[in-house]
Amino acid sequence: MQIVQQVLFLALIVLAVLLFAKNVKNIRRNILLGRDIDLSDNKSERWKKVLLLAIGQKKMFKYPLVAVLHLMIYAGFIIINLEIFEIVLDGIFGTHRMFAAPLGGIYSWLINSFEVLAFLVLAACVVFLARRNVIRVNRLNRKELDGFPRTDANLILITEIVLMTLFLTMNAADQALQQQHYGHYTQTSSFFISGLITPLFAGISTTALVAIERTCWWLHIIGVLAFLNYLPYSKHLHIILGFPNTYYSSTRPMGKFTNMKEIQNEVLYAMQPELAPTGEAAPVKFGAKDVPDLTWKNLMDAYSCTECGRCTAACPANITGKKLNPRKIMMDTRDRMEEIGRNINKNKSFVEDGKTLLHNYITEEELRACTTCQACVEECPVSISPLDIIVQLRRHLVMEESNAPQEWNGMFSNVENNFAPWKFSPDERDRWAEEMKS
Repeated sequence: MQIVQQVLFLALIVLAVLLFAKNVKNIRRNILLGRDIDLSDNKSERWKKVLLLAIGQKKMFKYPLVAVLHLMIYAGFIIINLEIFEIVLDGIFGTHRMFAAPLGGIYSWLINSFEVLAFLVLAACVVFLARRNVIRVNRLNRKELDGFPRTDANLILITEIVLMTLFLTMNAADQALQQQHYGHYTQTSSFFISGLITPLFAGISTTALVAIERTCWWLHIIGVLAFLNYLPYSKHLHIILGFPNTYYSSTRPMGKFTNMKEIQNEVLYAMQPELAPTGEAAPVKFGAKDVPDLTWKNLMDAYSCTECGRCTAACPANITGKKLNPRKIMMDTRDRMEEIGRNINKNKSFVEDGKTLLHNYITEEELRACTTCQACVEECPVSISPLDIIVQLRRHLVMEESNAPQEWNGMFSNVENNFAPWKFSPDERDRWAEEMKS
């Protein structure tokens, strides 16, 4: 019977890892749909960002209460999963708490630490559920979260609560069996949190206790593996991608845009025609209309989005009632990217579907409301830049479709003809000073 359990457990692990690897491969493929961009500069600054923002969660602490609650879940997720290592080895080799004897008293200290973290994770998840569904914090209950996004957020929180409850219940039943000196249940020091549950098992037979402990053990590991394979479909993929996304975030000073070399050359050739190349130049695509026109970093941003809404809450255009919603920009980009990915999976290569990110997902009105103030970029905890996507889509509107408000066109014409936004020729620009003399 034991060997059958080990074989089943190993098959479960292999299946879960293979499914996860397949999903990761699809995500990588989707990200690489974007244009190439070299982000290998300033390595020391990039690692500093990872340390401060991704690991240290510096931006989260602008809001201390939420930051502490998030830190509980973050630390719990990272540290408690060390316990999964023992569970996996126990399942493969048919042992029970295989590190208890070698580690001695340290083992009990570790389990107690895990239990305290598990309790904090459970408490934090309850608070976050209340914030979303009882208190109904505004940024967590916006229209763009209707449907799957809201269900996804609640499902993850409930799953975390269930997993932590299973972990604590498993330890409580294990302790009750230790107290009865039953079978292979290794004697350890008492556990802090689960020890409070253990008295509830008084009077229960050893057979029932073993059933409870084993059921919790199996459900816990199955839940963890299910969670792993759910991540690629969830906003909680930021648990993994938040680190590389922060590393590859922009190291330029905020407010400094990426100039288009082709446009710079046009200006240069206008002033110095002798430098213009001879022959017909290759056509250049300006801005972005669909996902493949964006960079791979933009697409990684979309997958890394936590949907927390801090960007939208800080956006002055959104605050004043405009349609611009930076969170929706990121969600739309991810949705379109996933749609293209499914198209490729179905047809082996992309088959034109008559849709584009611009117009079908993100409207002109949204893009034109942006003031490029950088508030969304400053607020994002994982260094996402909705602004970079907005600017590229807007460039396409103006430079490829000649689609701009009349006021903008007037300014563009003045810049082209007069080298300034105003309708005065360069020769007349100092005339105001002469008028002051008279």
